[in-house]
Amino acid sequence: MTLGIAACAGSEGEQRYPTEKPGGKSDPFGNSRAVTEPGIFGEGGLFSLGSGGDGGNGNGIGVNSFLWRASLDTTSFMPLASADPFGGVIITDWYTAPEAPAERFKMTIYILDTRLRADGVKVSVFKQQQTPDGTGWADAAVTPGTSAQLENAILIRARQLRIDTLAAEE
Repeated sequence: MTLGIAACAGSEGEQRYPTEKPGGKSDPFGNSRAVTEPGIFGEGGLFSLGSGGDGGNGNGIGVNSFLWRASLDTTSFMPLASADPFGGVIITDWYTAPEAPAERFKMTIYILDTRLRADGVKVSVFKQQQTPDGTGWADAAVTPGTSAQLENAILIRARQLRIDTLAAEE
């Protein structure tokens, strides 16, 4: 076994993994954008959010960053159960409005594109009402058009974020 490992070394000497890229900045992952764009944990952090100048697709997330942020802003009043920026799925937990304690809502938001488009977001809304005996919850019909209204609210917010970003770049 030792001979097999020694034979792999070859006569060219020891191979070393590059720790610096041509610009001189250290980047062990070989990603030139990770060092220059801010991420969640600072420059080169967990994933780069991008400035939106690249069409808003955010270089580290798999979906349009404006739609992503707008979706989180629009649903910020609801508790968040799960958020996957790479797959583009946001799932809220059940939310009960103080003015209607006998019903609760839950949403799943899908960001479907890397571009800011009207068909780039889909919202599914779920509603439950308290059972007549008050011991549990039963599925109920959602008012028609609720999903479309939420999609429109997300799109309006995404456009505002994009306009704000473009104005800040000028």
